[in-house]
Amino acid sequence: MEMVRHLSEKGISDRRVLDAMAEVPRHLFLETMLDYMAYEDRALPIKCGQTISQPSTVAFQSELLDADPAMKVLEVGTGSGYQTAVLCAMGLKVFTIERQKELYDITKPRLERLHYRPKCFLGDGYKGLPEYGPFDRIIITCGAPEVPKDLLDQLKVGGVMVIPVGGQQQEMLRIVKTGDGPDDTLRQRYGDCNFVPMLEKLDYGGK
Repeated sequence: MEMVRHLSEKGISDRRVLDAMAEVPRHLFLETMLDYMAYEDRALPIKCGQTISQPSTVAFQSELLDADPAMKVLEVGTGSGYQTAVLCAMGLKVFTIERQKELYDITKPRLERLHYRPKCFLGDGYKGLPEYGPFDRIIITCGAPEVPKDLLDQLKVGGVMVIPVGGQQQEMLRIVKTGDGPDDTLRQRYGDCNFVPMLEKLDYGGK
């Protein structure tokens, strides 16, 4: 598959990530009028002013997780469900949270139709899902101004969080939790990136 070959050329080497990217049909996560661009390495618009990340970004974040099959993963920002499906295809136990009700109402049944089985939630990504934690891995697919403390608290000691942090432009961080103290983290930096912002106010469609 051309997209997977391109990802390999860009330095993605984790075989589980590449196999998952080859398996998941990205065109089914897009508006029909955009599906002809589905396998190009570019971000594309979806509902609610959000985007589906470009394949290389999805693969890069997935590889940074360094996750073993059956690990419990929290994804913040379900969006179109594409990243969610890739994580499921990697054999991970995925819990995913979306703040936009319109997206949630579209994406949850889409994932079910495609036979992916994450646990989907409508809620505030900043708060995470403490009742289902702690998590082995946490992946944030939107730009946060800082690392949310509530999410770090839900990460197991030894666990990994992958998160873009910053304002209009972010820096991709890989955070390893080394202990239970507030400063017990190892932060690794992986360059600049651009994600839609992580917002605090919920949109429950007026409900």
